[in-house]
Amino acid sequence: MILIAGHWLGAWAWDEVREHLTADGWRTIPMTLPGLDERDPKRASRTLDDQAMAIEQTMTQAEASEAQPVVIVAHSGANAPVSLVLDQHPELVRRVVWVDSGPVASGSIFAPDAPEDLDEFPLPPFDALGEQASLEGLSTEALERFRARAVPEPGPVLRQQVKLTNDARLAVPTTLVCCSIPSAQIMELANSGHPMFAEVSNLDHVDLIDLPTGHWPMWSRPGDLAHILAAAAASPAN
Repeated sequence: MILIAGHWLGAWAWDEVREHLTADGWRTIPMTLPGLDERDPKRASRTLDDQAMAIEQTMTQAEASEAQPVVIVAHSGANAPVSLVLDQHPELVRRVVWVDSGPVASGSIFAPDAPEDLDEFPLPPFDALGEQASLEGLSTEALERFRARAVPEPGPVLRQQVKLTNDARLAVPTTLVCCSIPSAQIMELANSGHPMFAEVSNLDHVDLIDLPTGHWPMWSRPGDLAHILAAAAASPAN
């Protein structure tokens, strides 16, 4: 099971979830995407293509094949590079689990208004962040850790357009873990063509699971999230 966190986060974001999964016998590989490694001197120039390539390399490390495809767990802004990987190698993914996230549509740009000279985008103040994504359930300790360990998001990642051409990606079995927005509301938005969720209505096989909490359930409800991930990974391909 490959675990990929969203903007500003690295592999460390999954530590608590991994403890639960490991205790239950699951092998997990958490990732730090290119651009989010503070030790990388060129991290601000990394792109979505770089991130997709790194995911592919991790899949190779996990010995992914058509005979033994892997489960990918993608949280939040990891949806763009993971969507690219699903487009390029759908046969290598047995199931994708979106955590308070979902697949992006071709042509999507995370921040189309971001200026070309924006090198990186640091974690905003929490009062501003909370207006965009729910902080429900996060302790003071979790917020302090988030602030201390967050790495600015590379500008190229925010500006790059996602280009998808392979409809086979839509047949990959999918689980949506719905946290800050209930599943019923997500399906209403998807079926109405809302740009953030329109791709969900195109999926061939999708399971929706509600986990009411904020946008970072790996910290607010790690045990419950781990249980959901394990069940999703163990479920048969549709």
